[in-house]
Amino acid sequence: MLLINKLLPMLVLPLGLSLLLTVAGLVLRRRLLIGLGILVLGMFSLPVVSTALIRAVEGWSARVPVSSLHRADAIVVLSGMVMQLEGAPLGEWGEAVDRFEGGIELVRAGIAPVIVFTRGQLPWQPDAVPEGELLAKRAMLLGVPEKVIRLTTIAGNTADEAVAAGKLLGVRRGVRKKIILVTSAFHMRRAAMQFEKAGFQVERYPVDFQTGNNSDMTILDFLPDAEGLRVSSKALREMIGWVYYWAKG
Repeated sequence: MLLINKLLPMLVLPLGLSLLLTVAGLVLRRRLLIGLGILVLGMFSLPVVSTALIRAVEGWSARVPVSSLHRADAIVVLSGMVMQLEGAPLGEWGEAVDRFEGGIELVRAGIAPVIVFTRGQLPWQPDAVPEGELLAKRAMLLGVPEKVIRLTTIAGNTADEAVAAGKLLGVRRGVRKKIILVTSAFHMRRAAMQFEKAGFQVERYPVDFQTGNNSDMTILDFLPDAEGLRVSSKALREMIGWVYYWAKG
């Protein structure tokens, strides 16, 4: 099921949809379909389009002041920021490293008594070290006491992370726990939905923003590039996730 959930959205994301339209146009000898495929690829590659989409997902770029947060039972940091490779025993940082740094910032501010890292691991990578274990070691190297670090069981996606964190922190019917949820801004809405469904009271601490506050446009914003396509796909994937979880109730 997890594999299906990961693969199916690719068919309706810009690159997959463009390829489907182009192939269909070639097979059916319909120039209109080929043109639509090229149009989809070009439009979603425009930085002006990708920026609008990611801002719609993130909200306006602004970090929440730590001083504005309220005391919670735990800080929960979601996985998805470490690449594992030979020669790097603790992995190498991906682009979402702000998740880890945000969690450490909250621990040092004394917002909650414990910090939870999720043991993120994809089922088709059984030999990979669950990410939370690497993050816990990195946190201890930065001076975070081992006694305040908690690890969930193995989790393959955000919904699994929410359920695993609930079991770890003792959430059950009639017993709610308040957490500060730390994840990428574009991912926050979908993640918060899952953690609230799992029985948590969630205060959000979004990080890893994909756009800044600079609204000045240049001619480059209207020229297609690979980064624009990547950001558009990321935003649309989240929107698909919203619809999927909404449909599941």
